[in-house]
Amino acid sequence: MISASEGLFRKMGVSADYFDYAVFHQPNGKFPLRAAAKLGFRKEQVLPGLCVTKIGNTYSAAVLIGLAAILDEAAPGSRILMTSFGSGAGSDAFSLRVTEEIEKYRDKAPDVKDFMKSVRYLDYATYVKHQRKIRL
Repeated sequence: MISASEGLFRKMGVSADYFDYAVFHQPNGKFPLRAAAKLGFRKEQVLPGLCVTKIGNTYSAAVLIGLAAILDEAAPGSRILMTSFGSGAGSDAFSLRVTEEIEKYRDKAPDVKDFMKSVRYLDYATYVKHQRKIRL
């Protein structure tokens, strides 16, 4: 993941300071912050899209949920680095710029933060029941 981001930085001739926000794969709360720090990002650039600490690991959806959370607050002209990867698979990094069009779509749906307020946590016994790991 870091190499995909570094490759994009080299191709664009930029560094972490070029971006207003960054969102990374989020298997847990520590991983994206560690990756961001290695690339030179500040916590403030990453925290708006860090959702795993509230809703858990959503696997392939994590980066897109983080991006949606950033888009809920990003101003036109904001620049976003989005980097994803799969377990044992390749990695992709994208440089995105928010346009004026964002304003047409704001307030048409609840913000990601609104959805996260209604999270219902499962206890472990209920989780393993849903996963059919145990039978009751």
